[in-house]
Amino acid sequence: MTKDRVLIFDTTLRDGEQSPGATMTHDEKLEIAELLDDMGVDIIEAGFPIASEGDFRAVHEIAKRSKNSTICGLARANFKDIERCAEAIRPAGSGRIHTFIGTSPLHRAIPNLTMDEMAERIHETVTHARNLCDNVQWSPMDATRTEWDYLCRVIEIAIKAGATTINIPDTVGYTAPMESADLIKRLIETVPGADDVIFATHCHNDLGMATANALAAVAGGARQIECTVNGLGERAGNTALEEVVMALKVRGDIMPFYTNVETTKLMNISRRVSTASGFPVQFNKAIVGKNAFSHESGIHQDGMLKNKETFEIMRPEDVGLAGTSLPLGKHSGRAALRAKLDSLGHSMADNQLNDLFVRFKDLADRKKEVFDDDIIALVTQNETVEDHLKLKSLRVVCGTEGPQTAELTLVVGGEEKSIKSNGDGPVDATFNAIKEIFPHGGRLQLYQVHAVTEGTDAQATVSVRLEEQGRIATGQSADTDTVVASAKAYLNAINRLIVRREKSAPGEDVKEINYKDI
Repeated sequence: MTKDRVLIFDTTLRDGEQSPGATMTHDEKLEIAELLDDMGVDIIEAGFPIASEGDFRAVHEIAKRSKNSTICGLARANFKDIERCAEAIRPAGSGRIHTFIGTSPLHRAIPNLTMDEMAERIHETVTHARNLCDNVQWSPMDATRTEWDYLCRVIEIAIKAGATTINIPDTVGYTAPMESADLIKRLIETVPGADDVIFATHCHNDLGMATANALAAVAGGARQIECTVNGLGERAGNTALEEVVMALKVRGDIMPFYTNVETTKLMNISRRVSTASGFPVQFNKAIVGKNAFSHESGIHQDGMLKNKETFEIMRPEDVGLAGTSLPLGKHSGRAALRAKLDSLGHSMADNQLNDLFVRFKDLADRKKEVFDDDIIALVTQNETVEDHLKLKSLRVVCGTEGPQTAELTLVVGGEEKSIKSNGDGPVDATFNAIKEIFPHGGRLQLYQVHAVTEGTDAQATVSVRLEEQGRIATGQSADTDTVVASAKAYLNAINRLIVRREKSAPGEDVKEINYKDI
């Protein structure tokens, strides 16, 4: 079966930025446009050039830099807007003018135009745009609430005036999927010249049906979807780029269409747009939400461990994620707990796992999510750790004038050892000094500082996590001196690593912990 191509028209930088509070800087717009261009988006609506000097400069610069995408600017139905738009997109290898006017009774009342007067304006402005650019898109705003006969009439006028793409906006998100499909199908069958242009769909999400409406429009004959990254946009947002792209990819069996968008870059651009706009992605957002590939239920986790296809219809790698997440919580089962323990370098017999599982469930009832450090703490809470390394004294020099140094004395296997070491700050110098006295293969995975009390004399609790050949050990200590707390936490983690070495392979690491040879 031959698949029809669906063009992806991204309007994150125009409609998406119209979300209250989502304004992006010039550099952020350029970066996002570059990502969209690189991932294969067909058309980028880069902005509304007449809106501000900043918008004009952004569209103009994006047009200069684009390598693959068509760069589009938005213009109202007047000559000044259209000319400013044409000037902005001029440097693009492929440019497009998108001009629009509201055609429903409610929107016609705003400029107080009769049907005939509006029809004449559409003819004049689309003709003017086509004289300035070969690629012209026209939109009857609020098309889904426009009278059928009048909608057909103005679309025919726009096509005759030179529009190459006719976009049908569901401006207020009122349409249902069956209506969306039927509207596009009827327009293509009814309007003279419809076969010579591309029909597009632009759906808002006021009733939560934007993506469904867009895909239904494609089924009805539309071959361009207007969308935004993360569904960003006016009010409840727009059709989400990542949703339509992955829906076309996953359900090719019933929707024989394709896009050129590289899906493995979806997660990256989702995060970048979220940061630039200041709009966090909801956890349960399709495709790119934090929970989209996460499974907490014991039944789901067990199924995922046996065969990922049991509860995932797409691979996380397909959207740019490293893999599936199995967060531990009160709904998790033994299989997930064992898998987590294995990933943290802990193997347990069944009776040990059963005992740990009881304590894990008790903790999970008191916490929303159980983290790796919580699991390690449960495993090691009854573990006797001999202080092979003890802190005797520590003096640091820090400030604006370097070098930052640490003078350290440790008791190693009953013997005192001292050293002076430099580093990038007092904590780094301290850790370097410890490693010089006691060389080890532990890699620092986590360093966190929390103030237990308020004020400048607050007691700091420092957590350190080290990893060595698959073994993971955490250390924690508290002190009013943050550097001292850091040193003690680091030493505590090393002491635990030593215990792990001995337990995982008795005698194997004797040479490494022979303190007389250090």
